[in-house]
Amino acid sequence: MNKLVKIGSRIRVLREESEMPLRKLAAMIDIDQSTLSKIERNERRVNIEIIEKISEVFNVNKRDLMICYYSDLIANQIEFENDYSEILQTAKNKILNANHKPLDK
Repeated sequence: MNKLVKIGSRIRVLREESEMPLRKLAAMIDIDQSTLSKIERNERRVNIEIIEKISEVFNVNKRDLMICYYSDLIANQIEFENDYSEILQTAKNKILNANHKPLDK
């Protein structure tokens, strides 16, 4: 999977590769067809529940879809910041630090 592809585009590719109509996938994951169309065009955000359903429908690795989803969220938040690289490195260090220290009481 190309990890640089946005989650909506990835969902569209999965659907098109399976030759599944938009309306059928929308029904399978229990959302409106227009909502799915907006998700596929990256005009509307997807949520974790939909990602879980997509992974089941297409029998794809949920982890890969989640990486795509979270990287989209992060990129959208900091894409116009000049110091995005430092922001990402600092966030990574905070996560690593938090995972190696006991919780504050």
